[in-house]
Amino acid sequence: MLKMAGSKSYTMVEYFGGDSGYRCGYCKNDEGNFSHGMWSHTMTVQDYQDLIDRGWRRSGKYVYKPKMNKTCCPQYTIRCHALKFQPSKSHKKVLKKISKFISKGELPKGTDDGEPMDSVCDQAGPREPSSVGPFKVQRAAITDIQNELPERPATTQAEKAEAADGPPTDCVTLRKDPEHVAGEPTTAGAPRAGMGADPGRPPCRKAKDLRKERRLQKEQNRQQSEGDASIVSPTPLNPAQTTQPKPLEDFINESLPDNSPHRLEVRLVPVNFKDPQFTASYQQSVVLYARYQMAIHGDDPSECSESEFRRFLCDSPLEDEHSPDGPEVGYGSFHQQYLLDGRIVAVGVIDILPTCVSSVYFYYHPDFASLSLGSYSALREIAFTRQLQKQSPKLSFYYLGFYIHSCPKMRYKGQYRPSDLLCPETYAWVSIEQCIPQLENSRYARFNQDPEAEDSRVLKEVGRALVLHRRTVMPYATYSRKRKGSSDEAEVQQYADLVGQDCAERILLYRA
Repeated sequence: MLKMAGSKSYTMVEYFGGDSGYRCGYCKNDEGNFSHGMWSHTMTVQDYQDLIDRGWRRSGKYVYKPKMNKTCCPQYTIRCHALKFQPSKSHKKVLKKISKFISKGELPKGTDDGEPMDSVCDQAGPREPSSVGPFKVQRAAITDIQNELPERPATTQAEKAEAADGPPTDCVTLRKDPEHVAGEPTTAGAPRAGMGADPGRPPCRKAKDLRKERRLQKEQNRQQSEGDASIVSPTPLNPAQTTQPKPLEDFINESLPDNSPHRLEVRLVPVNFKDPQFTASYQQSVVLYARYQMAIHGDDPSECSESEFRRFLCDSPLEDEHSPDGPEVGYGSFHQQYLLDGRIVAVGVIDILPTCVSSVYFYYHPDFASLSLGSYSALREIAFTRQLQKQSPKLSFYYLGFYIHSCPKMRYKGQYRPSDLLCPETYAWVSIEQCIPQLENSRYARFNQDPEAEDSRVLKEVGRALVLHRRTVMPYATYSRKRKGSSDEAEVQQYADLVGQDCAERILLYRA
């Protein structure tokens, strides 16, 4: 981690722009994939959290943001409300499938029912830093001259009010959430009590329970009218007892019965070559990754070598961080290893960030493709997010990467509900139910229906963006003066627009 005097940590990046088109891993268009990219030499977890909340995503140390209104397959950041998630019928079938295999050793016939994990390694332009080598600067003496920052523009009354309100913690009800869309019809923005799986609302009632209760009530009324006190009427059903949904954790525990011929366990391992569990299982993970890529994605052996595995799934810009109010395992990049009878059969690569668990990639042994392990891992990661939230209350979301409506095979991510998609223009979260009708009409859509709504972190002063030049941290305004009218202002302006004012003032943009 790049640190200054006083142990302050910095993120350091090189920005690549994004004018050229590259091959799309979804529709296979050779030049249809357009994205902005930057190489991150090191990154704080808070900076990455803020970046993915602006549509960025990492592949190894390469961080990219699709050009949504230009790329062939627009990729919308999707997050699931982990605390409110209830497994669907198809999710329960997956858990029953796992249970049957663990308890009886029977593999389902056929292949997976179709939830391919997106291969983010296909989505990229350049993924290597320049030959200048600023990474060496990390251990050098760094001078910080941020006190030369220009005065921040005066804060408006509206901004003061927004800051006083604090960040929103939920976004299911659009009317009450400042991050959400204003001006939606009342029927969409204010659900009636009893709708949805929100534990804060009255539970939904099943029709058969209502009918049974009405019959009991009629029978009781009839007996009372006839004066027959000798018959004890049945106790009416308690709605809370009959309709309370079973939590996800119960379904998962039931899928792993005791005294079974097989044993499945999940182990969390930090991506750190100094960690004994990570190093001891490294070669096994490399072999498993190669088998998966060749069998499932049809890769050539040269495309899934040990060096590719390390670059893609082990080289992370995120450093381990711990916080007093954070989870016990800390923040950073991890591998969740699925061990069947002591052997690794699948690995989920995740980032633990201040407000979410972010899914990076998942790969598994091809022999177990019929077990729908992609779906199973998502359910386990949602349950893991819920577990972490008990230790760190603000960590309550599960990010599934990108939702790609124009690619039917990638729509499965929308099945983990309640979930939201990120508006590509205002960066507000909008319920996926409201977004899908727009995506049915157009590949690209602005989800925020308020025409007056804007990006709350829009760039206001590019001169305040931080740069690293000759081992010295300085605002871009100072750098520009030293260079006597630098010619890179358009590039820096584009970069700062994409990361937003807050990140531009924290992240160090490398200047040769």
